[in-house]
Amino acid sequence: MSTPTDFNQKKIVVFASGSGTNAENIIKFFKNSPHASVVAVFSNKRSAKVLKRAHNLNVKALHFDRDALYNSYDVLHILEDINPDLIVLAGFMWIFPQDILKSFPGKIINIHPALLPKYGGKGMYGMNVHKAIIENKEKESGISIHFVNENYDEGEVIFQAKTNISEDDTPETLAEKIHELEYKHFPEIIQQLLQKKSH
Repeated sequence: MSTPTDFNQKKIVVFASGSGTNAENIIKFFKNSPHASVVAVFSNKRSAKVLKRAHNLNVKALHFDRDALYNSYDVLHILEDINPDLIVLAGFMWIFPQDILKSFPGKIINIHPALLPKYGGKGMYGMNVHKAIIENKEKESGISIHFVNENYDEGEVIFQAKTNISEDDTPETLAEKIHELEYKHFPEIIQQLLQKKSH
């Protein structure tokens, strides 16, 4: 018999393209929460480690191809069946199609490993971002959590956190600093957004 807390539990769906450390961190953060849980992980790469991570944590793991996302309603229909309260992009490399954006307005968020609007846009992901920031001798970097729209990294920013860059930082050491910010803040911001939705 389901309790009222089960009934009111918010549903999170995560999209990821790669290793899935952020996805795993989010799943674990909500694992014992009465308020929300990650109900499915979607990936556009059959070999993505994130699918294995999800599977190991007893979360439904789904792989889809470009056709299913852009040329049919397959992914949209699965999402409609799940009816998530929040769709979280955690290292997902493809742009989201209009039909999904229209069906879930204000419910799709992404994390970017730089302080937007700087170092955003097509091709700006992962180590590409950190290399550009180090090459330009920036004094700080950080993370941006933002709503998703039809353009790469252009949706409204919800939250940013910063880290200083020292003279001996490399793209690799900067990546470590950014990962720490992601692990610390991303689940907390997801939780805050879901709490806002329930009021």
